[in-house]
Amino acid sequence: MTGAVVLDPLLGWPMIWGLAGFAALLLALAIWQRMSGGLLRALALAAILVALLNPSWQQEDRAPLSDIVLVVVDDSASQRIADRPAQTETALEGMLARIARMPATEAQVIRVPDDDADGGTLAMARLAEAMADIPRARLAGVFVISDGHVHDAALAPELPAPLHLLLTGEPQDWDRRLLVKTAPAFAIMGEPVSLILRIEDQGAVPAALAGYAELTVSIGAEPAQTFTVPVGEDLELPVNLPHGGINVLQLSVAAQEGELTAANNAAVLRINGVRDRLRVLLVSGEPHAGERVWRNLLKSDASVDLVHFTILRPPEKQDGVPVTELSLIAFPTKELFVDKVDEFDLIIFDRYRRRGILPMSYLENVRDYVRNGGAVLIAAGPEFGSADSLWRSPLAEILPISPTSRVLEEGFRPTLTDTGRKHPVTEGLQSQAPQEGWGRWFRQIDMTATRGQVVMEGIGNRPLLVLDREGEGRVAMLGSDHIWLWGRGYEGGGPQLELLRRLAHWTMKEPELEEETLGADAQGLRLTVSRRTLGDAPGQVTITAPDGAESRLDLSETRPGLWQGTWDAPGMGLYRLTEGEMTAVAALGPAAPREFEQTIAASVPMQPVLDATGGGVVRLSDGLPDIRRVAEGRVAAGRGWLGITPREAFVTQDIRISPFLPPWALLLLVAGLALAAWLWEGRQPARKA
Repeated sequence: MTGAVVLDPLLGWPMIWGLAGFAALLLALAIWQRMSGGLLRALALAAILVALLNPSWQQEDRAPLSDIVLVVVDDSASQRIADRPAQTETALEGMLARIARMPATEAQVIRVPDDDADGGTLAMARLAEAMADIPRARLAGVFVISDGHVHDAALAPELPAPLHLLLTGEPQDWDRRLLVKTAPAFAIMGEPVSLILRIEDQGAVPAALAGYAELTVSIGAEPAQTFTVPVGEDLELPVNLPHGGINVLQLSVAAQEGELTAANNAAVLRINGVRDRLRVLLVSGEPHAGERVWRNLLKSDASVDLVHFTILRPPEKQDGVPVTELSLIAFPTKELFVDKVDEFDLIIFDRYRRRGILPMSYLENVRDYVRNGGAVLIAAGPEFGSADSLWRSPLAEILPISPTSRVLEEGFRPTLTDTGRKHPVTEGLQSQAPQEGWGRWFRQIDMTATRGQVVMEGIGNRPLLVLDREGEGRVAMLGSDHIWLWGRGYEGGGPQLELLRRLAHWTMKEPELEEETLGADAQGLRLTVSRRTLGDAPGQVTITAPDGAESRLDLSETRPGLWQGTWDAPGMGLYRLTEGEMTAVAALGPAAPREFEQTIAASVPMQPVLDATGGGVVRLSDGLPDIRRVAEGRVAAGRGWLGITPREAFVTQDIRISPFLPPWALLLLVAGLALAAWLWEGRQPARKA
């Protein structure tokens, strides 16, 4: 219980101060005139002023409140390396036990997880949130258990008590880090792109390991290459992308014994390979209604350089008209099929028949061009079943079909095979069909598939579209020249442009149209694994975490040919996926997580906050500190101890107010003093003038 005098003036303070000044003036005059009753009059005036102040005695019943100590625990990724998790939990248990032994003191634990946006360790933001939930007058101190790398130290809240750092890690810690300083998001196919890398050593690096490191570089499924590179210097690495679309580059530095973590020894870059210009050679054997289908498709893409030749005047046509008057330029067969054939990304033969214009040696060049990585697409017409068919040339060695020389001319609706419903070239096309189905075609070349994948069928389930790989290249065989009917909207039409676009891009090896793939997409720490296959159900996917731990994931079929599954990763880093002979990598989080930029424990980032609050630093490897109570403003840290400031907070349970004197007693006091002054003056002899 506590007591205090409280005033509740009956008049405003200006009037009271005025009356007090007037009373002081009268008292001074009485003293100057040596009036015998001046003191009594002054006491009477003072009693009047006290009555106007209306003093009371206030008594409070107070209940003391305990002091609160906040213990901030850094649970970020950099705190989960080496033996820091065990070190942190041991320190937390010890600090809570010490605080529990202190009278009228309680502890509250605040956990600081990883920031999803790669903002690093936002310990000060979590501290500010916790302080908003407790009375500021009860906060006696803050202990932060961390490696010291707090990334929002500049945003520390104003603290009424000291903040201390309990530093994890060991003095002999060291780490090696791979830093990607510059990397483009896009690169032109066939042109080298430069990456700027740097390998940095931190901490107490052993002399035997300093100076050089082993750098391994791989692009997609290509064999990895290893180089010995200097440490602490910028390295320029030229890279040529092997294909268009997303190219995954894996860079890694060999982990060394005693290194803190290998999580920052690797980086995964995704560079989108774009072709400067796609070069396509279109050779039309003769004019027909569907000839412009290919031309319109290829010319609609500004990135395609199209070279188109149509055989308007076959050699057997002898009408006496000079050749120079029938064509603008001569057909440069030698330049196209000998000198520059390897410069084309795709060669299309549209209803082409052998007429002696292209010698067999030129067609052998086309065959070799495919086996070395090129692509050929043949759209066959009635000529393909004749004696001058392309099948009766060296191209037969790479074609996945064998014609029967029959040309079937009757109406039919193309349909997808079971393989076609899975193959990325034709998968999902049935959803673009009108309600009554695709429009009919009226001509099909009878042929037998000898290898490859039959993705579309026609009359009597005969192969209509066959895709195959030959050597390093690809071949597509379309057994009809009536796809143009879809473009005209005949009987509702069909997905002409989409099919031909996919077909052309598949032959040019676009990654999103590969039929056998394993990939993963990351959203936060959730990994969506996708396996595309034309075969049966794939097996389990083995996921290898950055620390070497393996997990297995079962996939389920989401649509024909596509199997998927989701997996929640335990943390950021580079994960490797394996299913059979298929491999892939997935990077969760940024390529260079902020948490692993600095892994050696240090108090430097938090030093301004420690200095501002008078806090100290204790390395946990030296043992837990004692906790002492220190007065506000005093030194709060010393050798082997850290201090908290007692707050002596309380809550008021009851208040009682009682006046010093009742009004009638004050009135009697004033009247008595005035009467005494008058009587005293009356008894004194009169002063002579």
